[in-house]
Amino acid sequence: MRRLALRIPLALVLPLALAACDQANMVSQPKSKTWDSNPFFPQGQTMRLPAPGTVARKSPDRPVPQPASASHALLARGQERYDVFCTPCHGGAGHGDGLIVQRGYPRPPAFDEARLRAAPAQHLYDVISNGKGNMLPYAAQVPPADRWAIVAYIRALQLSQGATLASLPAEDRDAVAAVSRRPTPGDTR
Repeated sequence: MRRLALRIPLALVLPLALAACDQANMVSQPKSKTWDSNPFFPQGQTMRLPAPGTVARKSPDRPVPQPASASHALLARGQERYDVFCTPCHGGAGHGDGLIVQRGYPRPPAFDEARLRAAPAQHLYDVISNGKGNMLPYAAQVPPADRWAIVAYIRALQLSQGATLASLPAEDRDAVAAVSRRPTPGDTR
């Protein structure tokens, strides 16, 4: 009962306190609009140029330059991101035979086509970013640095498609030969 007796005066005093606030200064304060002249600034303009290097809030994706060379770490990251985002359509080797294609989705081009081998890396980056044909844009899901990593991995896939055994280093040729000499289950040699 005593709590109720304290709440009633508080409930009456609060609206009076809020009514005493002078809102007129907050509502009608002086301000300059974008294209108004303003003697405060040296050029006499209200609108100011952004400081150099400013990134807009709406587009925080600053351009990430293409890596100068493909390191092992970049290719590993590219393979990981490729496996996550690209294999459903393009397949593990980039032949355009992913699981979605096997279920009726239109087949994407294979990465070992001549026109994609000749395409600049920026083209592949732009297609990942903005999409093309049936491919949706992945700019929202894949950060710019990871897009370049995927492009590097696609280039590695393209190189691997045309590789011959003679073009491999000696230790890799020996490893391939050792794997090919292993008997398979059910082999009766």
